[in-house]
Amino acid sequence: MIFYKKGDKKLLNAWAFYDWANSVYPLVISTAIFPIYFKSITKGEPVDFLWFNAVENDAFIGYVSSFTFIILAIISPILSGIADHTGYKKLFMKFFCYLGSISCILLYTFDLDNFDLGMIYYFFAVVGFWGSLVFYNSYLPDIANVDEQDITSAKGYSLGYLGSIILLIFCLFLTQFPEYFNISDKTHAVKISFVLVGIWWLAFSQYSFYYLPGKNFYNVKKTNLYSTTTLFSGFNQLINVLNQLKTNKNLKIFLLSFFIFTIPTQTIILLASYFGADLNEISWDSEETMQTGLIIAIIVIQILAAVGAYLGAKISNRFGNINTLIGINILWGIICLFGFFVTTPIEFYYAAGFIGLGMGGIQSLSRSTFSKLIDVKYSTSYFSFYDVSQKLSIVIGTAIYATMDLYTGSIRLAILLFSLLFIPSIYFLSKVSND
Repeated sequence: MIFYKKGDKKLLNAWAFYDWANSVYPLVISTAIFPIYFKSITKGEPVDFLWFNAVENDAFIGYVSSFTFIILAIISPILSGIADHTGYKKLFMKFFCYLGSISCILLYTFDLDNFDLGMIYYFFAVVGFWGSLVFYNSYLPDIANVDEQDITSAKGYSLGYLGSIILLIFCLFLTQFPEYFNISDKTHAVKISFVLVGIWWLAFSQYSFYYLPGKNFYNVKKTNLYSTTTLFSGFNQLINVLNQLKTNKNLKIFLLSFFIFTIPTQTIILLASYFGADLNEISWDSEETMQTGLIIAIIVIQILAAVGAYLGAKISNRFGNINTLIGINILWGIICLFGFFVTTPIEFYYAAGFIGLGMGGIQSLSRSTFSKLIDVKYSTSYFSFYDVSQKLSIVIGTAIYATMDLYTGSIRLAILLFSLLFIPSIYFLSKVSND
């Protein structure tokens, strides 16, 4: 295996290409096709899952998301500490990639008669996607020089946004015209879409895995991955990073701000489709019009997110990462305020466009800003704190979403509350020394 030097274009491109591989999951599974499929098989009725009975279906998805991210918040720091101690960063990244992609393929069996098992596959698909990201993100400061990190992060997200559109459009054609592919009906075509997501993710990730450095790249002692000593060393690594966090004022304040602004942004990104698919919230003419409109909005979001990622990187070169993030936070606050009043399809399209710009900018620039503030030697452990902050934010955000929907029948109050969270987020960002 050839080891490329830090900053080598082949290495940076291979790293960014993993976004191309895995981004089909959040778009096709989480955002576009699965929400519509879930709505269609549950018919908007309460669902039964394991020992839980008659749970309102939108609230159910919110609580499943919350539970999943709690599990991830527990396991990812431990595994990250082990990865830094042993150098097995790529091994863990592969494990979660394969877990997620295979779970997507198994979603082919998901229907109302196989609801419990199907939701378990959905759970592992979420775990696989988000679990792989902490190891993937932590490669950024390892392989890119400081002045390359903003644009490399933006390139990764842009490849992900654009690549996922390609598969989404094919899957939409597949589901709308199944007879052209000799498929019996739309439901079967949707299930095949889940399989295609898993295959795409699994296949294209191999390019990244070929170039990304493995254990021998890191200057670590030879260790037994399965020993008790390794497990405790992982904990010790985390404690070491935690102690460093206490003395790194900029990083500590940035993480606090990141935690706050991720609550509204990631929740909206994850669950906006369920809001848009609710005929009681948006005045679509029919369910068919709703499905078409939702897909159009999703494609608009992805295209503008790619633009937003590059714009964020370019603007940060002139005004600095922190000032740019403050501006993006202001944009998100306006988006949430506007979202509270959205009732018509055209208003939903406008909101989708600005969500796209804001999503691309805030995701890409948050990652690269954090990578500039950390000690590269412990990159995985540092990114585990970034990852845990993100996951706990999502737990809180999805729980707010689900609870508001459960008790009020609408999530508009949650959207209004989300807009207020950008005030403390901007305040804390202003306390971080600009780069």
